[in-house]
Amino acid sequence: MEELGVNNPLVGVAAIGLGDAARIYYNFRERDLYEEAIRRKEAVLTADGALCAVTGQHTGRSAKDKFIVRDNHTDDQIWWDNNKPMSPEHFGILHKDMLAHAAGKELFVQDLIGGADAENELPTRVVTELAWHSLFIRNLLIRPERSKLAGFQPKLTIINLPTFRADPARHGCRTETVIACDFTNGIVLIGGTSYAGEMKKSVFTALNYMLPPKGVMPMHCSANVGPAGDAAVFFGLSGTGKTTLSADPSRTLIGDDEHGWGEDGIFNFEGGCYAKTIRLSAEAEPEIYATTKRFGTVLENVVLDEAGVPDFNDASRTENTRCAYPLHFIPNASETGRAGHPKTIIMLTADAFGVLPPIARLTPEQAMYHFLSGYTAKVAGTEKGVTEPEATFSTCFGAPFMPRHPAEYGNLLRDLIAKHNVDCWLVNTGWTGGAYGIGHRMPIKATRALLAGALNGELKKAETRIDPNFGFAVPVAVEGVDQKILDPRSTWSDASEYDAQAKKLVAMFITNFAKFEDHVDHTVRAAAPNANIAAE
Repeated sequence: MEELGVNNPLVGVAAIGLGDAARIYYNFRERDLYEEAIRRKEAVLTADGALCAVTGQHTGRSAKDKFIVRDNHTDDQIWWDNNKPMSPEHFGILHKDMLAHAAGKELFVQDLIGGADAENELPTRVVTELAWHSLFIRNLLIRPERSKLAGFQPKLTIINLPTFRADPARHGCRTETVIACDFTNGIVLIGGTSYAGEMKKSVFTALNYMLPPKGVMPMHCSANVGPAGDAAVFFGLSGTGKTTLSADPSRTLIGDDEHGWGEDGIFNFEGGCYAKTIRLSAEAEPEIYATTKRFGTVLENVVLDEAGVPDFNDASRTENTRCAYPLHFIPNASETGRAGHPKTIIMLTADAFGVLPPIARLTPEQAMYHFLSGYTAKVAGTEKGVTEPEATFSTCFGAPFMPRHPAEYGNLLRDLIAKHNVDCWLVNTGWTGGAYGIGHRMPIKATRALLAGALNGELKKAETRIDPNFGFAVPVAVEGVDQKILDPRSTWSDASEYDAQAKKLVAMFITNFAKFEDHVDHTVRAAAPNANIAAE
C-alpha cells in the first residue's frame, strides 16, 4: 500500500483494517484534491473556479437508511422511536464487507475536528472513495494546523464508500444504501450514496450523542455575535432563513448550522458552511453568492451552462442544490468559532398557513414548547392544482440528528435559557395576507428590521398584545415596519378564513405535542396554544 501526504504514522489506515487499499492520500489540500477529482471525472471546474459535482440518485439525506448500533451502552440512551437500531452482529458484518470492498482502491483521508471548543472537540478521521468528498468534508469541518497532524488521534472514524451496495438481509438494513453509526466504538459507515451531506450530519449526530451527559447543549442552529459581544442563536429547519439571516454584515458569523452551548458559551461544530443555492442571487445573499465564485468551493448538483456558468435557478436535478465552503470565505466570519453565552435565541419558522405573526416574544416555557415542536411548513409543489401547505414538526429543529430523547435536549435548553437570562423570539419568515397560493412571503426587509430590534434589545420595550391563538407576546407597532403585518389576521381579506386556518394550525400543534406530554412539567404543558380554540 502506497501512502502519500501528512499523517500520524502510528494510526495509519492499516490500523482500522484498510491495509489492503492500493493507495492512501492523507490530508491533501484544495489544489491537489481538485486535480484528483477532475482527473477521475468526479467533478468539473466552473467558469468561476469552483468545483461542481453531481451526486446522482441521492440528492439529499437518506434518513430511512440511517441506523444506530443497539448495544449495552446505547440501549437506554437512544430515542428508539426516532432512530432505527442495528445489531452489533449486523454492524460487524457490514464493517467487514466494506473493508473488503475497499481493497485495491485508492482512498482519501482527512483528519479533522468537530467542535471549536477544545474541551468538547471530536477529532474525526474521514475516509472517502471520492476526491471531491474529501474536499467537501475538509471545507465543512475544522482543519487542524498542519503541524499537529503528525500527532492526530481520531475518536471518530467515518468510512464513506459510495460504490458499496449493502445487502438488507446480510447487513440488517433497509436498502442498498446504509448509514450505520456505532457510537460505542466511534465508527460510522456510509455506503450506496454519493450525497456528501451524510458525512457532515454523521459528525453532528455523534456530537448530539456525546455532549448532553457533559451538560453541553448540541444545537441545529446558526449563530453570530455583535460588536458588543452579544451572541445570538438561530434555530430553524431548511428553508426558514437560518443561513441567510445569520449572515449579517454588521455581526460576526460564528457558524451557519451546528453549535454547542457549554460552560464557557457557544461554539461552532464546523469549520465551514453548507448553504442552499437554489435561486441564490448576489442581491439577496451577496456573501454566500460570492463564495460560489471562489476556488475551493464545492457546488453540489448545481446545473452549469455550456460555458461552465452556474444556473442557480435551475432545479431540474433537485431543489436541494448546495455549496460547501470554508468559513473564512465569509468576510465577517469568526476566527475562533466561539462566543460567550447568547443574549438572544431566535426560532425561525416559515409558516405557509399564513397564521403566525412575523415576530413574537417567548417565555422560557414557550421557548421549550416551540423548540420541542420544531414547526415549519412546506408548500405543496408536486401535484398540479394542489396549494394546501403541509405542516412539518421536526423536534428540536433537527429530529433526524437527535439520538437522545427530545426532552433531554429541551430541558438542557430551558435550564441554560433561565441560567443566562436569554431573550427568546419566534420569527415567521413564511406567508402573510393568506396561506401559500393566496398570500405572499413575509417581506425580508420587515424580517430584518424586526430581527435587528430583537438583537439590540429595543423590541423588548415595544407595546405588545397576547396572541389569542398561541399565547405569546406580539409587538403592536415597530418603527419602519408596516403595522398591519404585525397582526396577521388583519392581512387576510376574510378574517373568518384566518380564524379557521388558525384553529387548524393550533390543533396540529396540540396533536404533535401529545407525545411529549409525559416528558415535560406542567409549566411547559401550559405554554401550549389555546386548546379551546382548536376544540370549538
